Amino acid sequence: MRIAVTGGTGRIGGRVARLLADEGRHDIVALSRRTAPYDEPEALRKALDGVDTLVFVSSDGEAARVVVHHQNVLDAAVRCGVGHVVLLSGLDVDLDSPFCYAFTNGRTERSLRASGRPYSIVRAGLFTEFFLGLLRQVAVDGTVALPADAARVSPVAREDVARCLAALALREPADRHYDVTGAQSLTVEAIAAAAGYGYAATTPAEFATALLRRGEEPWWTYAYTGMLESVRQGRWAKASGEVTELTGRPPISLQDVLSANPR
Repeated sequence: MRIAVTGGTGRIGGRVARLLADEGRHDIVALSRRTAPYDEPEALRKALDGVDTLVFVSSDGEAARVVVHHQNVLDAAVRCGVGHVVLLSGLDVDLDSPFCYAFTNGRTERSLRASGRPYSIVRAGLFTEFFLGLLRQVAVDGTVALPADAARVSPVAREDVARCLAALALREPADRHYDVTGAQSLTVEAIAAAAGYGYAATTPAEFATALLRRGEEPWWTYAYTGMLESVRQGRWAKASGEVTELTGRPPISLQDVLSANPR
């Protein structure tokens, strides 16, 4: 079987490609922005020619560009008759969500279902490493101020997400989604405390202002603020057992990620 992985040199896609290559039974193609740019339909069609399974790791950047990129990949998968698309999505896929990437993920899922291609979808929780990075970015004198109130999050390690994608690539299409999360739904305050920070509530406007003052780009300030409003609304709180179901082992804990990524 020929399996292609978009973003095959990135943190998630690269790990998926290595896991599949280590499995040793199939031809693995790690696609990159050089070999299969998301914004070049012809290059994508050439890259997916003869591919049986596509692990579709999402693009990055401003949401409008991501929508176009994702449609280009799906159009190429349809044109090339890819037999199974394994899509990385997110827990929040509500088109009315305040989080811009909830819209991109929701639209991509709808396009994939409408394409007629057999599929499996990983709806991942917020990556543990990413969320810890955000805490470190906004920390001031040992305290993080976030507009999340008492909301809960079920952070999931990137390694677990990669393993779930790789596992699904080796299965028959499920034509369903899997909620891939950490084992526990934790308050943002508890996550901050585990990372060694105090927690203070703040408003979205104050949070955005603090990011801009620290040099964050306006686009990412907008994205982070929308994400935390989505968190505050409870859209990332669900905890499932699907990491264990797909990989045969429990999710990596928050403490294990903290130990591997000390401050």
